[in-house]
Amino acid sequence: MPPIMPPIDRAALDAQTGGDADLAREVLMLFAGQCRSILPRLTDPALPRGERADLAHTLKGSAAGVGATRIHALADAAETRLRDGGGPVPLDDLADAVAAALAAVAVWHP
Repeated sequence: MPPIMPPIDRAALDAQTGGDADLAREVLMLFAGQCRSILPRLTDPALPRGERADLAHTLKGSAAGVGATRIHALADAAETRLRDGGGPVPLDDLADAVAAALAAVAVWHP
Protein backbone atom coordinates (compact mmCIF):
# COMPACT_ATOMS: atom_id res chain seq x y z
CA MET A 1 0.00 0.00 0.00
CA PRO A 2 1.51 3.36 -1.02
CA PRO A 3 1.98 5.99 1.68
CA ILE A 4 -0.85 8.47 2.09
CA MET A 5 0.11 11.90 0.81
CA PRO A 6 -0.79 14.88 2.96
CA PRO A 7 -3.15 17.32 1.23
CA ILE A 8 -0.41 19.99 1.35
CA ASP A 9 3.28 19.09 1.33
CA ARG A 10 4.79 21.47 3.88
CA ALA A 11 8.31 21.06 2.52
CA ALA A 12 7.16 22.00 -0.99
CA LEU A 13 5.22 24.98 0.36
CA ASP A 14 8.24 26.09 2.40
CA ALA A 15 10.40 25.84 -0.72
CA GLN A 16 7.93 28.00 -2.66
CA THR A 17 7.65 30.63 0.09
CA GLY A 18 11.20 30.61 1.40
CA GLY A 19 9.94 29.40 4.77
CA ASP A 20 8.00 32.65 5.33
CA ALA A 21 4.97 31.58 7.39
CA ASP A 22 2.94 34.70 6.59
CA LEU A 23 3.56 34.30 2.87
CA ALA A 24 2.69 30.60 3.09
CA ARG A 25 -0.63 31.44 4.75
CA GLU A 26 -1.36 34.09 2.11
CA VAL A 27 -0.56 31.67 -0.73
CA LEU A 28 -2.74 29.00 0.88
CA MET A 29 -5.65 31.43 1.17
CA LEU A 30 -5.30 32.31 -2.52
CA PHE A 31 -5.16 28.61 -3.39
CA ALA A 32 -8.28 27.90 -1.32
CA GLY A 33 -10.12 30.71 -3.08
CA GLN A 34 -9.13 29.33 -6.47
CA CYS A 35 -10.28 25.85 -5.47
CA ARG A 36 -13.66 27.20 -4.39
CA SER A 37 -14.00 29.14 -7.63
CA ILE A 38 -12.65 26.57 -10.07
CA LEU A 39 -14.07 23.24 -8.87
CA PRO A 40 -17.77 24.05 -9.40
CA ARG A 41 -17.07 25.25 -12.94
CA LEU A 42 -14.71 22.38 -13.71
CA THR A 43 -17.39 19.87 -12.73
CA ASP A 44 -20.11 21.62 -14.75
CA PRO A 45 -20.74 19.44 -17.82
CA ALA A 46 -22.60 22.34 -19.46
CA LEU A 47 -19.30 24.20 -19.93
CA PRO A 48 -17.34 23.41 -23.10
CA ARG A 49 -14.60 20.83 -22.61
CA GLY A 50 -11.93 23.33 -23.65
CA GLU A 51 -12.96 25.77 -20.91
CA ARG A 52 -13.02 22.97 -18.39
CA ALA A 53 -9.57 21.83 -19.53
CA ASP A 54 -8.28 25.38 -19.02
CA LEU A 55 -9.75 25.38 -15.51
CA ALA A 56 -8.08 22.06 -14.75
CA HIS A 57 -4.80 23.51 -16.02
CA THR A 58 -5.14 26.54 -13.74
CA LEU A 59 -5.93 24.33 -10.76
CA LYS A 60 -2.96 22.11 -11.60
CA GLY A 61 -0.63 25.11 -11.55
CA SER A 62 -2.06 26.45 -8.31
CA ALA A 63 -1.69 23.04 -6.70
CA ALA A 64 1.94 22.84 -7.76
CA GLY A 65 2.58 26.20 -6.11
CA VAL A 66 1.44 25.03 -2.67
CA GLY A 67 2.57 21.41 -2.74
CA ALA A 68 -0.88 19.91 -3.23
CA THR A 69 0.56 16.96 -5.15
CA ARG A 70 -2.61 14.86 -5.30
CA ILE A 71 -4.65 17.75 -6.66
CA HIS A 72 -1.87 18.48 -9.15
CA ALA A 73 -1.89 14.88 -10.44
CA LEU A 74 -5.68 14.62 -10.61
CA ALA A 75 -6.09 18.02 -12.27
CA ASP A 76 -3.42 17.03 -14.79
CA ALA A 77 -5.31 13.81 -15.58
CA ALA A 78 -8.60 15.74 -15.90
CA GLU A 79 -7.00 18.30 -18.21
CA THR A 80 -5.60 15.55 -20.44
CA ARG A 81 -8.93 13.72 -20.58
CA LEU A 82 -10.83 16.92 -21.35
CA ARG A 83 -8.43 17.93 -24.11
CA ASP A 84 -8.31 14.50 -25.76
CA GLY A 85 -12.09 14.55 -26.19
CA GLY A 86 -12.54 11.16 -24.55
CA GLY A 87 -15.64 10.11 -22.68
CA PRO A 88 -16.78 11.38 -19.32
CA VAL A 89 -14.22 12.87 -17.00
CA PRO A 90 -14.38 11.37 -13.51
CA LEU A 91 -13.83 14.19 -11.05
CA ASP A 92 -14.92 12.62 -7.74
CA ASP A 93 -11.33 11.94 -6.64
CA LEU A 94 -10.34 15.51 -7.54
CA ALA A 95 -13.28 16.90 -5.57
CA ASP A 96 -12.28 14.75 -2.59
CA ALA A 97 -8.66 15.92 -2.83
CA VAL A 98 -9.78 19.55 -2.98
CA ALA A 99 -12.01 19.03 0.06
CA ALA A 100 -9.09 17.53 1.99
CA ALA A 101 -6.81 20.42 1.00
CA LEU A 102 -9.42 23.00 2.00
CA ALA A 103 -9.80 21.28 5.36
CA ALA A 104 -6.01 21.33 5.82
CA VAL A 105 -5.83 25.02 4.91
CA ALA A 106 -8.61 25.82 7.40
CA VAL A 107 -6.53 24.50 10.29
CA TRP A 108 -3.09 25.43 8.94
CA HIS A 109 -0.47 26.26 11.54
CA PRO A 110 3.06 27.13 10.44
